[in-house]
Amino acid sequence: MPSPLPAADRLVCAVMAGGSGTRFWPLSRHHEPKQLLKFFGEKSLLRITMDRVAELCPPQRQLCVTAQRLVPAVQADLPDLGSNQIIGEPVARNTAPCMAIAAIVAQQMRPDAILVLLPADHFVADAARFRAALQVAAKQADTGKIVTLGVTPTAPETGYGYIEVGASLSKAEDGLFAVQRFVEKPDLATAQEYLVSGQYLWNAGVFVLRADTALRALDAHVPAVTSAFSEIRLSGLRPGSQAFAAALQVAFERSPSISIDYGVMEHESDISVVRLDAGWSDVGTWQSVVGLKPASSANFLHGPVIAQDCHDSVLISQGPLLAAVGLRHTAVVVTPDATLVLPLERSQDVRQIVAELQKLGRTDLL
Repeated sequence: MPSPLPAADRLVCAVMAGGSGTRFWPLSRHHEPKQLLKFFGEKSLLRITMDRVAELCPPQRQLCVTAQRLVPAVQADLPDLGSNQIIGEPVARNTAPCMAIAAIVAQQMRPDAILVLLPADHFVADAARFRAALQVAAKQADTGKIVTLGVTPTAPETGYGYIEVGASLSKAEDGLFAVQRFVEKPDLATAQEYLVSGQYLWNAGVFVLRADTALRALDAHVPAVTSAFSEIRLSGLRPGSQAFAAALQVAFERSPSISIDYGVMEHESDISVVRLDAGWSDVGTWQSVVGLKPASSANFLHGPVIAQDCHDSVLISQGPLLAAVGLRHTAVVVTPDATLVLPLERSQDVRQIVAELQKLGRTDLL
């Protein structure tokens, strides 16, 4: 039976905040990963994400799925959420199990819930446009479809997955299309072809679908995931209880580790995408941060920094004065116990530094 409430009034927004953000070392650490960092003032990326959707999804319809070790920090960062709205993953199992537990809890909140799954650490310049895209997605999701958001590409980016757009499904201003296919991260030549064609969007990793649709899709394509969560699903155990915590431990230990993209999206034949033009960035590397600098600034600066004749650089200090002269396309990130210096085009190589520290047993720096 159709719900009497409009789709937008039944949204349950679940933010996926379990990542480690190793490419943002030395700022991002085990106890304070990227989503808890405060790049843009006094709020963390996680808090900004929650605030961005609050007009559509007030705090009582918000969830946060994070690593168990981060639950106290997340609770401190999101004081409007009750302890039963913050779910701590006992072990990391990628995003498909996250979808499963979010859908189960969303149905407990509202049997007719429409679930919005959001990464915790993205930047969106125009929050109103983002919410408008979610509203279009919610209406489409209410028909039983799986919907994702696709960002209009502005450069031949090789670090993102792409979505090939099919037929238009609505009036042009809604930007709603069928998904032709999902494409892995391309090489530069292929990314340039995608950009010129106008038929491809960046995959933003945002999914909108009814909670029952999410569980149906998981049942169909990754039944090992939903099987692992069967006790919680059938018993009605709710977050905040010891019984739920014990069942969650067992569920995550039993569940395979698989992403929503690989586990579900690549196997579904009828997916819709809403085009998003809202100044989006996944804030994935130090190189992506320089693109978020204020229009009036030549660099992205945070903390006590003096920059002379520097351009298109990321200069961040968590304490000591950082003075830089004549830098171009460079990241310098200073913390009390470590300093990173690298050309921005080598931003992906930060992972190699983290791997080397792990080999050396320097857990104090991780």
